[in-house]
Amino acid sequence: MSDAQPITGLRRGDVPPHVFLCGDPARVDRIAKGWDERREPVQVREFRVVVGRSRGLPLAAASTGVGAPGTAILLEELVKVGAHTFLRVGNSGGLAPDLELGDLVVTTGAVRDDGTSRSYVAPEYPAVADHELVGALLAAARARGARCRAGITWSLDAFYVRNAVLRPDGSLATMSAGRYWGREHAERIEAMRSAGVLNCEMESGALLTLAGLFGVRAGCICVVSDRTPWPGPAELDLDRNMDAAIAVAHDAMRAVAGV
Repeated sequence: MSDAQPITGLRRGDVPPHVFLCGDPARVDRIAKGWDERREPVQVREFRVVVGRSRGLPLAAASTGVGAPGTAILLEELVKVGAHTFLRVGNSGGLAPDLELGDLVVTTGAVRDDGTSRSYVAPEYPAVADHELVGALLAAARARGARCRAGITWSLDAFYVRNAVLRPDGSLATMSAGRYWGREHAERIEAMRSAGVLNCEMESGALLTLAGLFGVRAGCICVVSDRTPWPGPAELDLDRNMDAAIAVAHDAMRAVAGV
């Protein structure tokens, strides 16, 4: 029987213990820029994995695609082949009013508003980031002079129905097709803001929950790429400060790896 993982085909020894995760397959190259001895053992569906060395430290960068299901699949297979430390570098919407586009947010824990993590364990189980990774990320951001906050992230499944357009009069309108929306959707956004949740994205809930269940380390740093509720397309910048987030993530990964 083959020991290859069923989705990615990865085998033990194909990836090192320390792995960067991102949603966009194109960002894998950006994370792995400048690495030595680069190779690409996986490119299937939304999953790309690049392996190499940075200052002598073996590293991998891997894409999960958008959302929790792909994140869970890839994390399962990476853990099964020996990886144990995961750091997500992503985009997010800013919920806190004082966050600016390009700010960095380090997730300390996630609101598990996704179906995948609930398929694994009861919703009362916490999605908590590894404390060493959180500390290393914050220290690296301070050392680089990057604007960075740490706090709770809202991790959701339904991008369009959980988000909203902010009208000029301050009211909210649906972003969903067919103008579908319920009162509870607007109330959910306000509840998250009232609870002091900093940002929202679609992967950290599954990542941190499964890391806890599997006994591995995981953390998450995201750029604030837009605002929630959404003021409009002029307020979306997926690229702003991403290089800074990647640099901070590399510094933090080296710190927890002890190099």
